[in-house]
Amino acid sequence: MKEGFETAIKIIPYLVGILVAIAVFKESGTLDYLTNGIGWCLASLGVNTDFVPALPVAFMKPMSGQGARAMMVALSDPKMYGPDSFVANMASIFRGAAETTFYIMALYFGSVNIRKTRYAVQGALIADLFGVLAGIFAGYLFFH
Repeated sequence: MKEGFETAIKIIPYLVGILVAIAVFKESGTLDYLTNGIGWCLASLGVNTDFVPALPVAFMKPMSGQGARAMMVALSDPKMYGPDSFVANMASIFRGAAETTFYIMALYFGSVNIRKTRYAVQGALIADLFGVLAGIFAGYLFFH
């Protein structure tokens, strides 16, 4: 019991840092600029961009599972796209195709005081990227 409490105290700074980073990412408009920029680039290449409104879920998932869930629920709202829309389906796929990478890194590495993560973060983000790309393929295959 005592060791669990000590571990919880050790990881609090990492968790607070993640929450601050998420808030800055959303409130600064960076998420919107990133999504709009990707949509513009893909549209200029002639790629179908129907999935782009669901991309914020894919960007948020590595930082916060609950933040990604909140965005997915917002996209599924009948006032936005609706629960049976392609965008809502893509948001659901994106939520399942990636992992809460930064939360896991902060929790596990922070609890045992690992400071040098080497290639763990890069490898995990690459896996998230390929999960999202596979999700786009699956979404178009099954829902479009």
